[in-house]
Amino acid sequence: MGDEAYIYTVDEALLSLGFGKFQTLVLAYAGIGWLSEAMEMMLLSFVGPAVRIEWGISDRQESFISSVVFAGMLIGACTWGFVSDNYGRRMGFLFTALVTSLAGFASSIAPNYICLVALRFVVGVGLGGGHVLASWFLEFIPAPNRGTWMIVFTFFWTVGTILQAAVAWMVMPLFGWRWLVALSSLPSFLLLLFFNATPESPRYLCKRDKTDEAMVVLSRIASMNEASLPPGVLGLNSLPEDYASSSNVNLSEASPLITTKGKNGLKVFLDLLSPKLIRSTLLLWLVFFGNAFGYYGVVLLTSELSGTTRKCNSNLTRPSHLQDDTSLYRDVFLTSVAEAPGLLLAALAVDKVGRKASMYGMLFTCCAFLGPLIWPQKEVITTALLFGARACVTASFNIIYIYTPEIYPTSVRSTGLGMATAIGRIGGMVCPMVAVSLVENCRQTEAILLFELVIFVAGVAVTLFSLETKGRDLMA
Repeated sequence: MGDEAYIYTVDEALLSLGFGKFQTLVLAYAGIGWLSEAMEMMLLSFVGPAVRIEWGISDRQESFISSVVFAGMLIGACTWGFVSDNYGRRMGFLFTALVTSLAGFASSIAPNYICLVALRFVVGVGLGGGHVLASWFLEFIPAPNRGTWMIVFTFFWTVGTILQAAVAWMVMPLFGWRWLVALSSLPSFLLLLFFNATPESPRYLCKRDKTDEAMVVLSRIASMNEASLPPGVLGLNSLPEDYASSSNVNLSEASPLITTKGKNGLKVFLDLLSPKLIRSTLLLWLVFFGNAFGYYGVVLLTSELSGTTRKCNSNLTRPSHLQDDTSLYRDVFLTSVAEAPGLLLAALAVDKVGRKASMYGMLFTCCAFLGPLIWPQKEVITTALLFGARACVTASFNIIYIYTPEIYPTSVRSTGLGMATAIGRIGGMVCPMVAVSLVENCRQTEAILLFELVIFVAGVAVTLFSLETKGRDLMA
């Protein structure tokens, strides 16, 4: 023992270095990417209805503008997760920023419906890599307060939704949807501007046996945080890759089972469906589908119910000029603000109550808020109920983004989160084609019952997770 150097893990190093200036800069960069994705997604509340009026497209064509974005995200979520796990986190979010920024700006000058749909599909492919930034940031955070800082990270999504609603309120009536689309692409260009200053994840570097490079990153963190690394030398993490299937494993005393340097896409996918991970993986897919269906449904319902309720109750047609319907922008802005208390709820609960109880509690409460909307309500009541529903589904959605990377090992973490996100994109893709179409045809009761069923099933799925990750170290 005397002459042997102590071998410490990345988790022990991060715990010693704490959360300081370095992680704050990483948070700011990753947060800009999250804000960018939120703004692009919030466009779905404005662009479809505006384009329908300008180009005279059908209800189905309007829904397709939203659905095609989710189709692109489905492909991107699988692709960028694989790139990130095999070529580095930085490479993953570099290409997502390139694709999103260029296709996003090009969408603003689309000459016709076909070009717009094609470009929004490409934007979706880029947006599908948003989870890479979440994984990247997560891998720099000390374990004890990881949940709280991930909630802080997701606050950038809330800022993006509120910012988009405010910008739409100011820009759409004066300049139209093209200016709004162009402005929404700017945050992605910021990611490209500062890309060269970003570090690679030391956890990823260790997994690829690049401990020297990982030490350079950790030493940089120590310098910026004015802290010291533990005595000894950095080694590979000593946590098993199969702990996602067990609820009683002691992570601090676990031993290594598998070490991988790189896998092809099929092998990684099969790992996610291995006997020890399949239960967690399938439940995650179900929860992601339900969260995405519910979240984007509430977002789209806000704009649809704003005008459709009046149409169904009084035989009026929808406004001929969306840009003049200021109540739409007001309602979307108010329900976007609901994400702030939703994040506060998540922040208070995630590291105290735990991941599982926080999620199913929020999902079941969301069902309670949506229940009265089975029957048409006054506009103020509708807005208030959607406010509460959005706060709850936002809280749940953010917690599942924290929980998912915590139950997968480093070698498949980004791919696992990417696949779960991809399933969520299917929920987002199906939502406008099914639920919004029901509302448009004055079938509000059926639409709300559908939302209730999907969200409730997601809540039940959360209760079936075998692992609570509160306070646990990330897997190697």
